[in-house]
Amino acid sequence: MSEHKHEVCSENEIKTLVVIIFTIIAMIAEIIYGYVTNSMALLADGYHMGTHALALSLTYIAYVLTRKLANSDKFLNGTDKIGTLTGYTSSIFLGLTGVWIIFEAIDRFIHPLNINFNDAILVAIIGLMVNGICIFIMEGKHKHYCKEEKHNHNIHDAHSEDYNYKAAYFHILADALTSILAIIALLIGKFFGILTLDPIIGILGGILIIRWAIGLLKDTITILIDMK
Repeated sequence: MSEHKHEVCSENEIKTLVVIIFTIIAMIAEIIYGYVTNSMALLADGYHMGTHALALSLTYIAYVLTRKLANSDKFLNGTDKIGTLTGYTSSIFLGLTGVWIIFEAIDRFIHPLNINFNDAILVAIIGLMVNGICIFIMEGKHKHYCKEEKHNHNIHDAHSEDYNYKAAYFHILADALTSILAIIALLIGKFFGILTLDPIIGILGGILIIRWAIGLLKDTITILIDMK
């Protein structure tokens, strides 16, 4: 591993650990208050954040394993695919969570509950703020290229991309979008009394998670089976 590559990987590893801490705190708060306030949008956001906490944890573990096994002679082509395998695994959990959220939202649509809008909106805003902090932490011009870069024609080979960090980064972006949708649904419900929008937003959030999972699966499978 080159010195530049090692520095970027180490930086990504530290950023991922910091983001995990922020994400878990926000996840616990949103899930608890989602049940207390009966908000499906807030629950969807909380569980969505939970899948990101899992994905981020897998990302961090992959960095640790890649670093510790970097000099091992048991890997024919190095340890880069550990991160790709992590992205593949997290995408499966992500998809299953999306399906669960959709079913839960449909049940809430059929059997609506009263929502404590003030508390739900407050926690959703806090969750969005946490997402913003995490996005700021993970930003950086090298965030997607922890692996060796190709310099021919000044382009990056597709297989040099750090899907481990890229998956974690876009998980956070998707979660921020879900938080925004939850806040919109809660505000409309509070001021206009349209309660059906809350479970609808939950369904949209679930679809968003599934779409992201499918995209991540396609990207990582391509690398794992060495497809051109």
